[in-house]
Amino acid sequence: MTMTGDAFVDTNILLRAFNSTFSEHPQVRALFDRMLDQDYELWISRQVIREYLVQMTHPRTFDPPLSIEQVLNQLATVKSLFRVADDTGDVTAQLEALLLAYPTRGKQIHDANIVATMLACDIDTLLTLNLDDFRRFEDRITILTPTS
Repeated sequence: MTMTGDAFVDTNILLRAFNSTFSEHPQVRALFDRMLDQDYELWISRQVIREYLVQMTHPRTFDPPLSIEQVLNQLATVKSLFRVADDTGDVTAQLEALLLAYPTRGKQIHDANIVATMLACDIDTLLTLNLDDFRRFEDRITILTPTS
């Protein structure tokens, strides 16, 4: 698969890139730096933004959780650094095709929607910590982790 110069950032990577309290923060920042050094344009989606907001304000992720004001300030920075893909009709069509082609149920549909967004935006590289969640789509995308 040829690289397009675009890479999609999964929520788990985004969380760790901007929060040094996670043990994976240094490895994730190194991955970001490597991608930027290679002139990749980094993307997120509206779904990733919502998931980021949920995690940043959840008491099981952060104790105490961040306030809405703190999270919205972080989000402004995030949105300035990434291209943001919208949920379009093409994304929905890609999602429907993926659901028919790959065994996917329940919460895994969120992962399929990320891949659908990538395909709709012509992005072939995914940065994630959840290799197992996306492995079924390896014939359609390239998956990178901080250790790959």
